[in-house]
Amino acid sequence: MDSNNTEDNMNNDGDISSVMGFSGFGKKARTFDLDAIFEQTRRTAIQRSRQVLDDREKEMETQEKSSTSVHMQKNEIKAAATSRKEDMDSGSDSEPIGPPHPQKDEDDDDEVGPPLPPGYRDGATQSDSDDEDDDDDDDDDDDDDNPLKKIPDTHEITLQHGTKTVSAMALDPSGARLVTGGYDFDVRFWDFAGMDRALQAFRSLQPCDCHQIRALQYSITGDRILVVSGNAQAKVLDRDGFNVMECIKGDQYIVDMVNTKGHTAMLNDGSWHPKIKEEFMTCSNDGTVRTWDVTTEKNHKSVFKPRSAQGKKVTPTCCTYSRDGKLIAAGCQDGTIQIWDRNLSVHTKFHCRQAHTPGSDISRIAFSYDGTILASRGGDDTLKIWDIRSFKKPLHMATGLTNYFAMTDCCFSPDDQLVVTGTSVKKDEGSGKLVFFDRATFQRVYEIEVTNASAVRCLWHPKLNQIMVGTGNGLAKVYYDPIKSHRGAKLCVVKSNIKQKHAEALTQEYVITPHALPMFREPRQRSTRKQLEKDRLDPKKSRKPEPPVSGPGRGGRVAAHGGTLSSFIVKNIALDKTDDSNAREAILRHAKEASENPYWVAPAYKKTQPNPVFAEDSEEDEEAEKEPEWKKRKI
Repeated sequence: MDSNNTEDNMNNDGDISSVMGFSGFGKKARTFDLDAIFEQTRRTAIQRSRQVLDDREKEMETQEKSSTSVHMQKNEIKAAATSRKEDMDSGSDSEPIGPPHPQKDEDDDDEVGPPLPPGYRDGATQSDSDDEDDDDDDDDDDDDDNPLKKIPDTHEITLQHGTKTVSAMALDPSGARLVTGGYDFDVRFWDFAGMDRALQAFRSLQPCDCHQIRALQYSITGDRILVVSGNAQAKVLDRDGFNVMECIKGDQYIVDMVNTKGHTAMLNDGSWHPKIKEEFMTCSNDGTVRTWDVTTEKNHKSVFKPRSAQGKKVTPTCCTYSRDGKLIAAGCQDGTIQIWDRNLSVHTKFHCRQAHTPGSDISRIAFSYDGTILASRGGDDTLKIWDIRSFKKPLHMATGLTNYFAMTDCCFSPDDQLVVTGTSVKKDEGSGKLVFFDRATFQRVYEIEVTNASAVRCLWHPKLNQIMVGTGNGLAKVYYDPIKSHRGAKLCVVKSNIKQKHAEALTQEYVITPHALPMFREPRQRSTRKQLEKDRLDPKKSRKPEPPVSGPGRGGRVAAHGGTLSSFIVKNIALDKTDDSNAREAILRHAKEASENPYWVAPAYKKTQPNPVFAEDSEEDEEAEKEPEWKKRKI
């Protein structure tokens, strides 16, 4: 009954499908026989492995045959050579023993000994040449694998920043411009494409007044420069050095640094975000690491506070982003390295309490290009590399690297195989060096003596493949290789010095009047150079200042000794050396001149009283004069 029902249902389904115009009410799922598939896979694997083994056995047999044939040929040659030698020693003129030569030519008399087997010489030379080619290929591979061959140090140029330490240096992402800053408060701009062989900076400015430049860095787009100086406010400049933004200063009387809007103490370091072009961060002596946004300069974005093991405030001396921008790392004054998640500012994600000697400032931390290795340069004369996934102990450590500066650099090579740092020296006690370490073994593989001063800053640009070094005596050196490096310093060393030419243009419009009389005709102007020379000799056109007045002065002008009225009075009246202590003598000194040439009083009474009448002395006056001083009436 059940079978009949199922057949009826199937027939009904077929009728319905034929009526409605489709073959079924849905697709049926495909079924797989897994056992059959596994069996088929196992068989194919066995067949392939057998085939590989057979091929290897055939290769081994052919190599053994070739080696045995070569040995047999060598033995035959040796036997023939010895028999030939015995015949020559015995002096027999018989024919040489050995296989006959295939060709009978006149040149056969010159050949001594039996001929080599056919193809032996060709085969030997062929194999030798192949071996030489293989050796050349191996050498090329070794050159590619050897990181020392990639160090561009065959040529160098020197940029004179100043006389004091170059404490900051930055290259834009394209490598077209270099910016240097130093202890002399200056920031200098160098354009490789625009410089000639004189190697002069095209712009110099002091963006932070009288504060040392601590750090410089270009943004990822290359249109903005972060300037970190010794004050509490970082600045952002555009590509040409004009001010874009200045961070706000915080309230130094607030205890919790989270509640203030900006830094309250000297800055130590700063860095741009590697992915977000508007974000950067700074660290300061107020014990905070702050992130900022260029568009909102009135307040910071977030605050990270490094803490010691006892929970006390610690000063961060350097800071940087990871390559993907997700982590923020800071090296602190107590020798610790603290790493936060960028979005979680309270607790650290990775923390190493004794990365360097406690109390030694960490001058620089840098992430590798693969993002897993961290290099730290300490004030305890060491360089260490760390794996942030196991942050308890360093992978490798190098000692004996003298460090006298709070911003001594370390960086990775573009291929991530070398770690580079600089060493410091005291004045006239040696040369600063650029030291290269192998990242895998951490052996000191190479050194470059920079100059007779400390090597403070170092950069290895990945696009240019050129190394920039800032020194303690105000130099910025660029090392390059004409073959392995690209653009950069190669653009300016081939240019000759550009001579400044005067602009050849007319100073004013010249009206041509060919039929004018000579007395009305204007002299024709050739160029501005001659006209400027003539105008320079004309005191009115060159606006020559009036010479100083000699003597007491004239025409309302004061003499040369006094530029103001007060100085004139001091010179002529207050410092007058005439003795006016006796007033009677001072007045009578002019009596003779007044009587001979009266000017003030006598001309007024000349008509009404030509003869002056003076009062006569009375008897009372005479008696008063005779009285003693103590009897005289005091007035």
